[in-house]
Amino acid sequence: MSDTRTVRLLFVDEGSYHHEEVQVPSAALDGYERLIDCVREDPAVLKQLFVDVERLCAAQLLGEE
Repeated sequence: MSDTRTVRLLFVDEGSYHHEEVQVPSAALDGYERLIDCVREDPAVLKQLFVDVERLCAAQLLGEE
């Protein structure tokens, strides 16, 4: 089992909203007070994902299923 967490990212583009669910390393979450900062700044996250930070407006940690 991978040590990742599921994060829902909310993007806005010219008044339209859409979301994407991505996997983020659990260890990356510990270094940030705000989840959105982790997604925007953490090198381990940015290495795995391309995040359009200009359109990113929210990030939500999803619970374990």
